[in-house]
Amino acid sequence: MSIYKGILDNIARYVKLTDDEINEFTSILKTTRIKKRQFVIQPGFVSEYRNYIVEGAVRVFYLDDLGKEHTVSIGIEDWFFTDFHSYLNRTPAEYYAEALEDSLILQMKYEDVEELCSRIHPLCQYFRLYIERALSYSNTRVISNISKTSEERYWEYVNKYPQIANRIPQYVLASYLGISPESISRIRSRS
Repeated sequence: MSIYKGILDNIARYVKLTDDEINEFTSILKTTRIKKRQFVIQPGFVSEYRNYIVEGAVRVFYLDDLGKEHTVSIGIEDWFFTDFHSYLNRTPAEYYAEALEDSLILQMKYEDVEELCSRIHPLCQYFRLYIERALSYSNTRVISNISKTSEERYWEYVNKYPQIANRIPQYVLASYLGISPESISRIRSRS
């Protein structure tokens, strides 16, 4: 059960599940190891799983028509990731999800989560609360991107998430913040 400790602790921060509900939930989890630079999601294929990171780091990014990468999320241990539009609407993904490190993830099929949520109210409540918090964070990020300078965005991220900023490549952080890697180098040199 130790591989499930992180996700069960995450759930327990929001709701209480009975032992039977925990057993039902863990029965739908698929354990997957992914290597650094391996893709978990690719455009054109439906994102079948909601993924939880047990160990490692993953980024989700979009590739524009000019071939430029735009990182939309970065996750480490105790974070979820997927192409949520694809996952929820059962349509082809538009994003890539790539391991930044060798990683261990737990995968939950859409149909399995929906079926369990129809029967286990606290689990449904957990996923709702988690998504609401993610949406709130996303909205805060949009406001930050349109109202703050690149230097302010950099320091805000580094101060809030030092455990991520110190682990990921500079070009990934730059892509996520919407600035160039050279700008990050200049910002760092001024500190």
